[in-house]
Amino acid sequence: MTLNLDHTPTAVATRPPEEVRIVRGARTGQVVVVAIDSTRLGPAIGGCRVRAYPTWQDGLADALRLSAAMTEKAALAGLAHGGGKTVVALDPATAAEFTGPRRADLLADVADLVETFDGGYHTGPDVGSSPEDMTTIGRGTTRALCRPVSAGGSGDSSGPTAAGVIASIEAVRHHVLGGRPLGSLSFSLLGLGHVGTLVGEHLAAAGARLTATDVDPSRRAPADRWGATWTEPGEALSADVDVVVPCAVGGILTPATVPTLRCRAVVGPANNQLDADPTADLLHDRGVCWAPDTVVSAGGIVSAVARELHGATPEEADLLVRDTGRRLGEVLVAAASRGTAPLHEARRRARDLLG
Repeated sequence: MTLNLDHTPTAVATRPPEEVRIVRGARTGQVVVVAIDSTRLGPAIGGCRVRAYPTWQDGLADALRLSAAMTEKAALAGLAHGGGKTVVALDPATAAEFTGPRRADLLADVADLVETFDGGYHTGPDVGSSPEDMTTIGRGTTRALCRPVSAGGSGDSSGPTAAGVIASIEAVRHHVLGGRPLGSLSFSLLGLGHVGTLVGEHLAAAGARLTATDVDPSRRAPADRWGATWTEPGEALSADVDVVVPCAVGGILTPATVPTLRCRAVVGPANNQLDADPTADLLHDRGVCWAPDTVVSAGGIVSAVARELHGATPEEADLLVRDTGRRLGEVLVAAASRGTAPLHEARRRARDLLG
């Protein structure tokens, strides 16, 4: 069904989404949502999130929030695309069935819905889905990004995402930390998944002092290899370092946690790091530079869109990803000149681009 959600709020935008389609998959009976926040700049893009939700309405709320964030991310990255999101809101009672043989049926249900947009929306991996899943989705639609290279796609987006984070750290190093070399700086890494580990490898190779954590203790091995200090997740955010790098869950910056920060800057790829927009002002008042995650985390989509939708070579896509640092630097400089938090400058730019 298509819903008219004129009064549905999201964490990023107060305007209604352009379109939302919700179906029960013909093969699985699971609820699949595609939210199209905007196509003002071009066809929408956004990942496919697969997870259990208490209710399907919770999955819908996630799709609305994340699709609005993707609109902003794409605009700030200079892409001729809008924002969308797929959310598969698994029933908690049957979610385990879809990690095995019934997975293909679930992904075929996703492909069916994506294809109904007739090129107006492309999806890709997100929490709960993978490049391999995109290959399966790609059997039912040509609108699946980041399939493995062996299947004709651009592959795992972790590398480009990490490259965008590193470029963003360089921008903060230059504009906020007086140009000090990486080897003289300290960092706290929250989350050692694919992206966090790649960022940590780069920082360790440059001689930076590292603190690291992950909710999964089995991911400690890279930290030990770097000589990093391992700490508990609850302590890593308030570590006495120059830069905190959130690479896992969002919602970690709140009125309760901001006063505990001892860093000069927060720069990371985790989505939706702020619990709410006013927290950006609390960070600014405390003298902590928060680099908007919508800018920092865009490397993966920049690379995938450039290569798969616009025919760029890997080298050309890499240059576009590294331009993330310039884009963030412009936001930081403009925000400083206006005496405002970088979030507000990023939002202003996105509004100007979207008209």
